[in-house]
Amino acid sequence: MSSKKVYLKQNVMVEPLFNRWYAWPNLIAPATAPMYVAFSHLAIMESFVTSPQIHISATKNPSMRGGPFMDFDLSKIDAVKALIEKTKREQSQSLEFAYAIKNFSELFLAEATGGSLEPLYIKIPDILKGYIELTYDLNTNPSIRVIEGLLYKSPNYSKSSQSVAISLTDKDERPFVFSTPKLENEDEINLNITFDNEGLDEFFKIMYQPQPVEYAEEVLGILPDQRELFRSFFTDEEPEFLPPYNEDNIRIRYFGHACILIESKHVNILCDPVISYRYENGIYRYSYSDLPDKIDYILLTHNHQDHVMLESLKKLRHKTAQIIVPKNNGGGLEDPSLRLILEAIGFRNVREIDELETIAIPGGTILGVPFFGEHGDLSIRSKISYLINVLGRSIMCAADSKNIEPKLYQHINHLYGDIDVLYLGMECDGAPLSWLYGPLLTRPISRKMDQSRRLDGSDCERGIDIVNSLNPKEVYVYAMGQEPWLDYLTSIKYTDESRPIIESNKLVEACRARGIISERLYGHKDTYLKANATNNYGAKYASKNGARPCFGERVAQGGVRS
Repeated sequence: MSSKKVYLKQNVMVEPLFNRWYAWPNLIAPATAPMYVAFSHLAIMESFVTSPQIHISATKNPSMRGGPFMDFDLSKIDAVKALIEKTKREQSQSLEFAYAIKNFSELFLAEATGGSLEPLYIKIPDILKGYIELTYDLNTNPSIRVIEGLLYKSPNYSKSSQSVAISLTDKDERPFVFSTPKLENEDEINLNITFDNEGLDEFFKIMYQPQPVEYAEEVLGILPDQRELFRSFFTDEEPEFLPPYNEDNIRIRYFGHACILIESKHVNILCDPVISYRYENGIYRYSYSDLPDKIDYILLTHNHQDHVMLESLKKLRHKTAQIIVPKNNGGGLEDPSLRLILEAIGFRNVREIDELETIAIPGGTILGVPFFGEHGDLSIRSKISYLINVLGRSIMCAADSKNIEPKLYQHINHLYGDIDVLYLGMECDGAPLSWLYGPLLTRPISRKMDQSRRLDGSDCERGIDIVNSLNPKEVYVYAMGQEPWLDYLTSIKYTDESRPIIESNKLVEACRARGIISERLYGHKDTYLKANATNNYGAKYASKNGARPCFGERVAQGGVRS
């Protein structure tokens, strides 16, 4: 082995793929993945093969971006046909499972009319038997509960469809990934390794800890004909790393979208990591080299692709002490367990947090806050906001919470007092229910119903109600999908006339009129908070002495003020 050590380039892109489609959490969970293969992937591919011109025309229309249209030209028809056949052959068990869920659900809803459900168990298809429970709610609405943990141990969960594609990227533009599979090309290396492969951890460490390139080839199993391209992914040049944050105060660093890094000399917390690669093109942004050597806590707010991004999480697995996720309902097809998903892809340190549950951290606490809305009125519990207290200062990452019921935040304020900083997403248009959850719907819904149940957040009126309830000193609008490196995930292209821009502008102006520091974030930003030594909220909360916390003085944006 060569003694010369090299670094992995900062713009090496490693895309997780499931059967050649970009992988996100619902393609890991063994109950949901078959539904997306059967009722999304195959449907889109077969539509392209049958009517390619419709797809070609649609992808040229900016207003159609994000729809179920493949971004291929006519030259890819044969390759798509081959992928269809491969999918049907290799995913036969998954397809059988998906069709069984759909067909049995129709029978179940027709025959579960309030009487005992025991006679229906004999009608459950063999592939589902023992993996589902039939239930009613208290209003006698029938429901199917999936035994998720058991499914991960069954033949229905197969990791053989997982792979990664490794390439170099030097620009923000990437094709929208949720409607088009990734076909192999000569500029990337495709490895048939599973997402829990420990060799990936060793590979990603080379971004910070140089190794001989032969070591990287060994841990990933690089073949001789892949070596030339693979070696182009490395450099002799040591990357620039920022020194660890070691000040007495708190730094909050915005990485784009909903990704917030909160740092003190005692602890660092990363929320919803969706992180850009580093290259010369585009606006300035923070990237992986701007993260600490070790991440104490990763917080995930909810299971949407722009908040739980496997592409980023895989790169952080080796340096993360604990990952915290919302507590799960347990068995709803629409709400797979984030804990089980992350454990399945190699995380060994996943902890669920419940609503109003607190986790003690060095110098403070993390509190789970209820999260309403943004999920099309589905019964989804895997969503939570975080109230983070560090050194007596409080920061709420509210994600895409929609303030459907203002009393919620009044109750939170009554229990936990005013906060220092609020981060709130305001994508207040949102996609219709079927855009994300359509493949899981076992019974068709009307267009009117679909359009009324949107995946949207708060507008100005609802956002101001949150501000009125929590009395923050600073308010930042984030999670808007505006950064150019997010387009492949969100397909969002705002203009000044877009409703989310208008509504967020109004909220920022209203906050400033009240003397509250406020802006809509874009690209990157550093904010500093002065530690409040006289107000150790974490200790107060842990003692449960019943005292209502007061979060103290306001601190200037961009610098520390006493």
